[in-house]
Amino acid sequence: MKKFVVIIVLLMTWLGAEAQTPEQSILDLSKKKFGWMIRMKYDSLDAVLDDRLMFVHSNGWTESKQEIIQDIKSGKLRYVNIQVTEASVRIYPSMAIINGKGKFSVLLDGNPLELTLSYTEVYIQKKDKWLLTSRHANRMP
Repeated sequence: MKKFVVIIVLLMTWLGAEAQTPEQSILDLSKKKFGWMIRMKYDSLDAVLDDRLMFVHSNGWTESKQEIIQDIKSGKLRYVNIQVTEASVRIYPSMAIINGKGKFSVLLDGNPLELTLSYTEVYIQKKDKWLLTSRHANRMP
C-alpha cells in the first residue's frame, strides 16, 4: 500500500509540473507559429491562422491568411530567424492579446532585413482552438 501511495504522489507531482496556465499556452502557440514560419510549415500555419486574418507588417504592407502563406511558399517572404525578447498576454473570454518585442531576420524578395519590432497579436478561440486573427508590427529604433 505504501508503494501505491508513493506512486500516486509522484504521478500527481509530475502532472502538476506539466500543467500550463492559459497564458503560457497562448505564448507557446505564438512561439510555435514563429517556428513554423521559419521552417515553412504551411499546414501548421494554415491550422493556426484564422480565415479572416489581417497580418500587418512593420512597413504597412497588409496580407490575408492566403497571401502570407503564399508569400512564404513562393520565397517572396522568408523568415530566417525570430528572437522574441519579451512577450506578455492578456486573456479575455474567447480572446487573447499578445504584446511582444523581438528581432526578426527576414528576406524580402531576396533582400536581407534585420528588424527590431514590437508586435501585437490577437487570437480568438473557436471550438476550443486558438486562431491568430490579427497581427500588427512596428519598427523599433
